[in-house]
Amino acid sequence: MRGQGTPGSSGPEAVGSIAVRTFAAHQTPPTSMTAHQSMDGRHVNATAGDGNGQPAERFADYSDPNYDPHYGELPEGHFYDPDAEYEPDPEYAATLAPDAARQRRERIGPTGRPLPYFPIPGPVSEHGPAKIIAMCNQKGGVGKTTSTINLGAALAEYGRRVLLVDFDPQGALSVGLGVNPMELDLTVYNLLMERGLAPDEVLLKTAVAGMDLLPSNIDLSAAEVQLVSEVARESTLQRALGPMLNDYDFIVIDCQPSLGLLTVNALTAAHKVIVPLECEFFALRGVALLTETIEKVQERLNPELELDGILATMYDSRTVHSREVLARVVEAFDDNVYHTVIGRTVRFPETTVAGEPITTYASNSVGAAAYRQLAREVLARCHAE
Repeated sequence: MRGQGTPGSSGPEAVGSIAVRTFAAHQTPPTSMTAHQSMDGRHVNATAGDGNGQPAERFADYSDPNYDPHYGELPEGHFYDPDAEYEPDPEYAATLAPDAARQRRERIGPTGRPLPYFPIPGPVSEHGPAKIIAMCNQKGGVGKTTSTINLGAALAEYGRRVLLVDFDPQGALSVGLGVNPMELDLTVYNLLMERGLAPDEVLLKTAVAGMDLLPSNIDLSAAEVQLVSEVARESTLQRALGPMLNDYDFIVIDCQPSLGLLTVNALTAAHKVIVPLECEFFALRGVALLTETIEKVQERLNPELELDGILATMYDSRTVHSREVLARVVEAFDDNVYHTVIGRTVRFPETTVAGEPITTYASNSVGAAAYRQLAREVLARCHAE
């Protein structure tokens, strides 16, 4: 997030003192500073120095039974900027913070709440059992597939083993990772409907180390009809994923934009639900219906299911409408709304064409930084239980 200048101004001086320091640091980086520390020595990120020029290891060891959730809190007088190590697109940065100076000064996030510190997670010595997350919203075009790809890639960057499940007959998740669904012989549909088929026969490796894919294509649309006559039809996906739980740390399911049988299968298999929500009025209207469906699945099929968070996407704080919708969501759901907010940028459709996550396609963009912060927030929530 970067500050904006006054109307009619131009150049680095126009974007506020914080951005001037950042701009200058990128032009002539001082050799005595760590890579994530600003010129005034008081701008510290998770891998930055301690403010006195000394390196500091600030990794969270979630496997430690004595882990303190307040571990790594910033010293008095320091503030946290999740994007400090990146040089973002200034036009995109403006969509997240029209008043960046106040946000930096008060450590206020885009949701209007104080922005917590989410430490970079430390490495893990062993993997599994997996936490299953359903990326779910019955409205289309709200960022489910984009969030599935990029959250998975960010978790993999932090050393977690991740499996992405394309559970939409449109196969958008597969396309977004460079797979042509029409050329696939075996998909998640076969895993659901054919007894004795091993998951390894369907799994595809992605270009991201540590991240695998269960692909999908239009064949999956037949499953919704065929499963109607099956015994325990709502648990079919849960049974299919069972043998893979110990191989992964996270399984993220990209659901189709409906509340049909396939989505109920995903919710029955999942431990947590993330609801990507476009900051637009019509998207907001459908959340009540979705939460009602989640509650029914909790009561009747999956008592362990819980709403992990609502993720605001396609946010542009330069518009009153986006700000009002986000404020309404925070008012209604409070702590169930992620502090991380995903802004609008042309980078996301570009990554779909490129067939790779934004974390590799535009690694130093604010979009990539936002999904890395989301991954840290997801990990912090999972281990705060």
